[in-house]
Amino acid sequence: MCGIVGGIAQRDVVPILIEGLKRLEYRGYDSAGLAVVAQQKIFRHRELGKVQGLERLIADEPIAGTLGIAHTRWATHGKPSTQNAHPHICNGSVAVVHNGIIENHQQLKNAQLGQGYVFTSETDTEVIAHEIHAQLQQQDNLLSAVQKAIAKFEGAYALGVISKSFPDTLIACRKGSPLVIGVGIGEYFIASDVAALLPVTQRFIFLEEGDVAEIQFNQLAIYDENQQPVQRPIKESQLRAESNSKGSYRHYMLKEIYEQPRAISDTLEGRFIAQRLQESAFGHNAKTVFDTIKSVQIIACGTSYHAGLIARYWFEKFARVSCQVDVASEFRYRHPVVTPDTLIVTISQSGETADTLAALKEAKRLGANYALAICNVPESSLVRESDLVLMTRAGAEIGVASTKAFTTQLVALLMLVIAVGRRFALDKVLEEKITAALFSLPAKMNEALALDTQIEGLAEQFAEKEHALFLGRGSHYPVAMEGALKLKEISYIHAEAYPAGELKHGPLALIDADMPVITIAPNNNLLEKLKSNMQEVSARGGQLIVFMDETLEAQADENTQIIRMPKVENEISPLLYTIPMQLLAYHVAVLKGTDVDQPRNLAKSVTVE
Repeated sequence: MCGIVGGIAQRDVVPILIEGLKRLEYRGYDSAGLAVVAQQKIFRHRELGKVQGLERLIADEPIAGTLGIAHTRWATHGKPSTQNAHPHICNGSVAVVHNGIIENHQQLKNAQLGQGYVFTSETDTEVIAHEIHAQLQQQDNLLSAVQKAIAKFEGAYALGVISKSFPDTLIACRKGSPLVIGVGIGEYFIASDVAALLPVTQRFIFLEEGDVAEIQFNQLAIYDENQQPVQRPIKESQLRAESNSKGSYRHYMLKEIYEQPRAISDTLEGRFIAQRLQESAFGHNAKTVFDTIKSVQIIACGTSYHAGLIARYWFEKFARVSCQVDVASEFRYRHPVVTPDTLIVTISQSGETADTLAALKEAKRLGANYALAICNVPESSLVRESDLVLMTRAGAEIGVASTKAFTTQLVALLMLVIAVGRRFALDKVLEEKITAALFSLPAKMNEALALDTQIEGLAEQFAEKEHALFLGRGSHYPVAMEGALKLKEISYIHAEAYPAGELKHGPLALIDADMPVITIAPNNNLLEKLKSNMQEVSARGGQLIVFMDETLEAQADENTQIIRMPKVENEISPLLYTIPMQLLAYHVAVLKGTDVDQPRNLAKSVTVE
């Protein structure tokens, strides 16, 4: 994996491919390459590192063509290297770009070695190129060769395929990994994300599971997994090319942190009438679904998993509804019990997270009747697989470390707590209180963002640190987890989060003057217990950094620094206390000189298990 772009047009597609790759850089990658068909040959350039390196290579050694494919790779099989970069070519005849994993690649490779094929990379993708080449010896067109080849593949893939023998044909395949077709005038493009193609079209076809598309200059044919011709609708994207701009901000991440008040307002807009949540926001049959459920099962990964952990507190405290939360990559393998009256809630920024999609399918197989997706991408696989949907309206999130996607997910989850809770213990008074708190949140977030300069100064204390500990209690323990994740993601400082009450059960042994202890201290019923935990740290010479409600009385000392947070309703305080965690991670990363928007080894959209 990570990013695919391709095109067939009456013009040179190389500049379009390069621009598309640049627009997919946010996904994370280690190498880039492209290949075009011209003069009855395949011309290829590949480069380790950033797309701009590939762009320089093309400037020095120009290539051009009206048919081409391109790719940014995030290593799965084989280390990052030029030899492992895509596209992969077989015998100068067939070129392939691939997202996903071919699970039976070793068996295929052994067979192909016996047939005389030579391997030049460590990747699983190379078996795809060889298999298509082998099938071309028996088929008279590229489509049939690809269809025969993919029947042998086990695993997940999105493919773009070209051949010098068919200079008017681009083949696109999708199984378990997203792929879209951009529709132009007398030209077509493919990409793993619509963002790559926004400069050339707003019209897209979203391939379904098992689809294979034969794309030519003026015609398009799509075949389903049974090789039957099908029609897929053309949809107009609401995204615009300029949405990927950093504007005046130094990094996308900082821009997205500051976009959160607006994003939350957008997520709330139109979903309340006279300050009352409309259940139709979740789908036309939401009322019927909510009337039947008895419990909630949340499935997510990474930051979205932390959002689910916070929501569990809300479901059980406000609604008195049983709620379980699972890491998606573990859900299928613990033999879970799923009842028909359990609402499956999946959370994903991209809607293409492979583990979450697989867990959703497993939950349905085990008997779950209904699934709801909380997602930021309306045309994504997760949305299409779910019965109900609530879009977060965060807008394009380019920074790999999620910020506004997380807080808008929390808003969506709290709206779901209201909708479900009406059928259980959530009375009208509490519903109105939560609703008012949600609408006050954008203004409160702007107050928290005003702490930016103070937090930037605080970040200097982390420049030489190697470890950090984050503490929280109740619904703020997952906030601490998210804070630790952000710090480690972009600054590469080892960070852990603990429920503050667990300090004396092990982590207290780590406390010394060299490990900052970041503590989240809202004004709630756990405050006094949290203060006791803080004293345990201070008594052992630990350096406390406390984010504390401004209404509380507390004094800083040689071991304790206090950052005063705006007063906020307890129902929404996890969202507000997330803001300084994001800002702290950002400023520490800037000081350490890391790549804030594209941290090493990470990808924005994780489309493999």
